[in-house]
Amino acid sequence: MTEPLPPIDQSFLSEALAELLSIASPTGYTDEAVWSLCRTLDAMSVPYEMTRRGAIRALIRGRTHAGARAIVSHVDTLGAQVKRIKENGRLEIVPIGHWSSRFAEGARCTIFTEHGGWRGSILPLKASGHTFNEEVDTQPVSWQQVEVRIDAPVFSRDDVLALDIDVGDIIAIDPQPEFLDNGFIVSRHLDDKAGVATMLAAMKALSGHTPPVDTYWLFTIAEEVGVGASSILVPDVAAMVTVDNGTTAPGQNSSEFGVTIAMADQTGPFDWHLTRKLVRLAREHGIAFQKDVFRYYRSDSASALEAGADIRTALVTFGVDASHGYERIHINALTSLSQLLCAYALSPVEISRDAKPMSGSRGFTHQDLSLHDE
Repeated sequence: MTEPLPPIDQSFLSEALAELLSIASPTGYTDEAVWSLCRTLDAMSVPYEMTRRGAIRALIRGRTHAGARAIVSHVDTLGAQVKRIKENGRLEIVPIGHWSSRFAEGARCTIFTEHGGWRGSILPLKASGHTFNEEVDTQPVSWQQVEVRIDAPVFSRDDVLALDIDVGDIIAIDPQPEFLDNGFIVSRHLDDKAGVATMLAAMKALSGHTPPVDTYWLFTIAEEVGVGASSILVPDVAAMVTVDNGTTAPGQNSSEFGVTIAMADQTGPFDWHLTRKLVRLAREHGIAFQKDVFRYYRSDSASALEAGADIRTALVTFGVDASHGYERIHINALTSLSQLLCAYALSPVEISRDAKPMSGSRGFTHQDLSLHDE
């Protein structure tokens, strides 16, 4: 009989997500979100250490060290950056991370200078129907077609410079979160602050439990620009499960309910054995799940492998509608995902050979090449 999993505290999960969403953290401006994570880990008495730039490596000790596991999500989000200060006092901007200016139009934002922030809005160049008539509907969609209107009396480039706003300043987009009574959560930046919250909820649930091997809980700070888990792993780690968003859209199999287990992304298939272990764990524990393949998507797993880590990787996701736009998820998926992380952390080691980076063929895995008889 399968051992029951420790319960997930949904209230804690929602509160952790709300706290993270309240702190601006576009890639390159993540320090305060990192501090928030540190306070949460301190409150849970989970030991951790940090890289120079602020990626966090927390540890729940297991019965052995070699062949350790890692679970990773990222705290950085999409954002923008000042490209040019225009003569009319508006700001030309470029995106941080890959997202469409279509979803930037109308967004409220904060421009962070060297000495505090200024509020503003991202608007199309032709923002007034009373002035431009039908041209507001026909102008192209691109980052060259939007600008930031600063909420200050600025009418020239010199006025803007007088506010200490300059080229390169980071711009954070307001998340505007809503937590609905029916379980839906609507907000920007659910990618991947919802993933961070699911990890924290799983860690809280595992309090008092000892996994079979050391389990590292990693929080990276530059996934949206492709860096991710490239410099946070330790040599003992043999396998890593990435937590990120799944895309619910036409042609995809992801869902806002249950866990979506990714079989592949644009970098190729995930590890055959680790992925199927997660599927088996979901079945054994009655955790609703579905599988999906992502064509225009990469995660912390890719950055770790590209950096030279010889580890097995897998990707588990919570379904997000309108990813990198006006995102929506459901608490059901987040809870299910936290349960699967607990199941994985507590599961026995099956490929003991992986404890060493290199060894002989003894204990190496097999894949079934047999055919079904008609």
